[in-house]
Amino acid sequence: MPPARAGVQLQRQEPCGKCQSMRGCAGARRTKGKTGAVHMEKLLILGAGGYGRTVAEAAAGQFETAFLDDASPLAAAPCERYAEFAGEYAFAYPAFGDNALRAQWLQRLKAAGFRLPVLRHAQSFVSPSAVLAPGSVVLAMACVGAASVVEEGAIVNMGAILDHDCTLGACAHLAPGAVVKAGNRVPPQEKIDSGCVLARAAMPGKGNGLHV
Repeated sequence: MPPARAGVQLQRQEPCGKCQSMRGCAGARRTKGKTGAVHMEKLLILGAGGYGRTVAEAAAGQFETAFLDDASPLAAAPCERYAEFAGEYAFAYPAFGDNALRAQWLQRLKAAGFRLPVLRHAQSFVSPSAVLAPGSVVLAMACVGAASVVEEGAIVNMGAILDHDCTLGACAHLAPGAVVKAGNRVPPQEKIDSGCVLARAAMPGKGNGLHV
């Protein structure tokens, strides 16, 4: 298991108790009550834009979801009323594409008592030896390779590849189709855009091993 950065709490992948899948199937957040009814944990998603709706689809079957948003008709309330929902919703996630803004909201949600989910689309691949931190997201058709770490708030977007022995820093973002080859450490809040390839063991950051 790769070493964790200071101050980062990581969560090792555990197979689903129902299917032994590492992908986070529908059984991952579901429990049965005494009556046999299926109960899902509740997830509050801040932001009902395109990314927020994508997150909700990734969470389907794992969480019962609701939105907060300042303008969307899909939302139950504006984002600033998040604390009112802390008793009803155990989990919350700020679905904001701006990395710095997402980092700020993660801290606010944790301070309010929410837990951060690990969200993995059922059609993604995550190696059994990879580590996903709370608040990380791996979307459809994305791949996280062996012994790699996805830190808190980081996003592996649709079709992106994080090769083996890599670290995707806190609130960093691999855009759709981006590729990070083996042995890289993407800095916190960095974005690797679509069509970019970070060369193997390159010094992370723009202009260092980043090829289009």
